[in-house]
Amino acid sequence: MRVIACGTGMPTTRAAQAAACFLVELGNGDKFLFDIGSGSAERISSLQIPYDYLDKVFIGHLHADHFGALGELFIGGMLMGRHVPLRIWGPSGPVPELGTQYAVDKMVEMFTWDLAGRYGMTDTRGLTVDVTEFDYRGENHVVYEANGVMIRAWPAIHAIDGPVSYSLEWNDLKFVFSSDTYPNTWFNEYALDADIAIHECFIAVPAIVTKLGFTPEAALMVGTQIHTAPEAFGKVMSHIQPRMAVAYHFFKDFDTTGDVFERINKTYDGPLSLAEDFMVWNITQDEIRVRMAVVEEATWSPALASPAAPPAMADRDAMSEQLGWDVGYSDFIINGKWNVDDALRPIYEEASQIVGREFVYPGDE
Repeated sequence: MRVIACGTGMPTTRAAQAAACFLVELGNGDKFLFDIGSGSAERISSLQIPYDYLDKVFIGHLHADHFGALGELFIGGMLMGRHVPLRIWGPSGPVPELGTQYAVDKMVEMFTWDLAGRYGMTDTRGLTVDVTEFDYRGENHVVYEANGVMIRAWPAIHAIDGPVSYSLEWNDLKFVFSSDTYPNTWFNEYALDADIAIHECFIAVPAIVTKLGFTPEAALMVGTQIHTAPEAFGKVMSHIQPRMAVAYHFFKDFDTTGDVFERINKTYDGPLSLAEDFMVWNITQDEIRVRMAVVEEATWSPALASPAAPPAMADRDAMSEQLGWDVGYSDFIINGKWNVDDALRPIYEEASQIVGREFVYPGDE
């Protein structure tokens, strides 16, 4: 098992750390994303993994810093080679409007113009979303089981009803991810025997005041009641005793890291990683190695895991029927085109020579 931190930061955004996202890769070839917070899509791209393999996302709750990059993975992942549906698992809410299905449906609706403008223009097989919404009140219930992998979920306590935490078990190894939560009895029970336990550990209360400008009252509320304080994180880890405890959800700076570590140490003295983006944990039965990934920032699309397909105008016709209006240019816009055929035709001729088959110039069909 290999775990890569693709986002370890806070609800506020910055270049140094994306928001919550962890990639789990297994020896059987399976890959799973847990949370997909704002900014994490760029981190995922830097790993240069074929996007067909990045088709399974498990969302802990619906704050933007935990699923804000889902749209980028949906659209950008398709453009960079995902030819299969994007599959999403997430909790229900106390009412349908607070559940994962509703959130994803509205995301897709938000992208109506984007989607309409791509059908018939490129390979859009990846522009499909499959959502599995499960009851957030389920206690350690199985939400995914395939290929020897079992993923369970249980309630978390954060903001309002709805959040969950997860465990993934494969080949006698156990990964646990809290997403966001106040310490709770479910985590204490179901995270036991974890090889790696990733739990939120918010920035210390004094730093919330000095760094974020919160009032003391707001800092105490957010830092101890909505999120898990470092001291409480340590108490949780002392209870579940993982082979490796991982603290995330704070900005890891020179003037914050020491304080977070010292506060954790008040209640926990076991194996510990203070997470940062691109930190990697290689997990076997014998050892857990912690290192940093070597990544490329100036990335293009990774290698394809399946062959690309040419655009199909039938897709645009289907989209037009679905929307109830013709997708494409109006006569008004078409009449605004400037004729540059003399510059573009040679490009088609060049492509025909290089590929060895004719590409007909638009309008010459």
